Amino acid sequence: MIKLYYSRPSAYARPVWLTLLEKQLPFELISVNLGGEQFEPEFLSLNPFSHVPVLFDDDFRVIESLAILDYLEAKYPSPSLLPTDAQALARVRMVQTVTFNELLPAIFGLLVGKENSNEKSLEFEYAQLRAINTLNFLEGLLGNLCYFAGEQLTMAEIVAGTLIHRMPDLGITLTNYPNLNDWSERLLARPTWREIELSPEEWSNFKRRMRVIPKIWQHRRHQRINALSQR
Repeated sequence: MIKLYYSRPSAYARPVWLTLLEKQLPFELISVNLGGEQFEPEFLSLNPFSHVPVLFDDDFRVIESLAILDYLEAKYPSPSLLPTDAQALARVRMVQTVTFNELLPAIFGLLVGKENSNEKSLEFEYAQLRAINTLNFLEGLLGNLCYFAGEQLTMAEIVAGTLIHRMPDLGITLTNYPNLNDWSERLLARPTWREIELSPEEWSNFKRRMRVIPKIWQHRRHQRINALSQR
């Protein structure tokens, strides 16, 4: 039996959740309260790095989103979420990588810097430029294709599709990216995307939490120091 330790708003856990749904696998969701539960000894025994997601497939444990996605694709190859064509596969991997390495940090920067947006802080401007640069790249990479790999929905959609539709709420309209806008609307119409959709209240709470994240990170750093010192 597959078990997924997750948090509903987590940008790292949601792609794994989506993959399980798209592959129509039976699984159990186990919610982790990221207000501190991730630092408790019970969870640290599952992931010593104190974050979600964590996936168990019977007694086999996998941590880290991309590793979990690769595991699920290899273990449960049907329906396939990775192309076999070399160029299509490269496009999928590029999307996954730039989403996690560029777009997601930019989104965090936009959320954290929102309170100081009137002063146009350097970090907020950098986050805006970083997000726009990534969207420009993805818009060109997608072109007129239905999905990044062509006609096949893949891990590119699984990873990027959970984030891009949120950009207008962060001040970056998708009207400048018509390919991505149409692509995102197609994804949001899928039953799997609707199943994991955050309510307005959940999204509002998540944004509010992110805007005080520097203070939270400082507190969590102390929590993790304590957790590591006791191991």
